[in-house]
Amino acid sequence: METLALDLNKRYTYADYLTWADDKIRELIDGFIKMMSSPGTKHQRASIKLATRLVTLIDRNKGNCEVFTAPFDVRLPKNGETADKDIYNVVQPDICVVCDLSKLDERGCLGAPDLVVEIQSYSTARYDLTQKFDLYEASGVREYWVVYPFEAAVEVFVLQSDGKYDEGTKYQHGKIPVHIFDGCEIDLTGVF
Repeated sequence: METLALDLNKRYTYADYLTWADDKIRELIDGFIKMMSSPGTKHQRASIKLATRLVTLIDRNKGNCEVFTAPFDVRLPKNGETADKDIYNVVQPDICVVCDLSKLDERGCLGAPDLVVEIQSYSTARYDLTQKFDLYEASGVREYWVVYPFEAAVEVFVLQSDGKYDEGTKYQHGKIPVHIFDGCEIDLTGVF
């Protein structure tokens, strides 16, 4: 397949993004392209185990939420825009939980998921803790998990009433509370 010649210094919209017919994985942050790479084994192992635990938790508690894994377009409009030409933020979270099912369409999610999980790799660590952290916070993602597969740890950030994430809590074993579901938790045993 022919590689597209895209200008990484140019600002693009979701409408542009939809025209890129190749097999590259990209995200848009404020309209600027961030190229993504294929994840490694530790990343994928953590992803499938955490996603499975979240699905099981929702099914067991008769929740009305859905779990999605990458690649899955999450469009995060800044001011409630819905037109493709007006959306400049499109991300591919490793895992996301969406409880407002009206945000879902055939192209993914339009609006903030309730929970987002990003699994660190050496190439994405800084990006996930700066640009994506800020975008998720500003977009109203209620809970943000950053997974460190090489440390066997998960850091959980919870959106506060002032619209900012708390300082985060790191878990390396035991059970993690899932704050979007009162009184629910998942076990980290065997995730890493």
